[in-house]
Amino acid sequence: MKKIRKGDTVTVLTGRDKGKKGRVLKVLTSRDRVIVQGVNMVKRHFRGGQGQPPGIVDKEASIHVSNVALLDPKDDKPTRVTFKVLEGGRKVRVAKRSGEVIDV
Repeated sequence: MKKIRKGDTVTVLTGRDKGKKGRVLKVLTSRDRVIVQGVNMVKRHFRGGQGQPPGIVDKEASIHVSNVALLDPKDDKPTRVTFKVLEGGRKVRVAKRSGEVIDV
């Protein structure tokens, strides 16, 4: 079970996009990286092809998971994540900052 998942809202801790917030679009578990909406934008040059026009496109590049922090659902500030097993045996993520359960 991973601490950051697709759909989570995170903030960037370091780098040129420090302080930006965004939603996680994709998690690359094998490389410990995430793609965050609107963060770490790069330009890609496409030659074009069948039905695809040539041009320069802005897209998100991946960022290392250690450089982002999950936002606390209670007060929208960066928090660390811990795990807790509920009475039914279900394992959930819990925000260290407020103690609130992240998984619904």
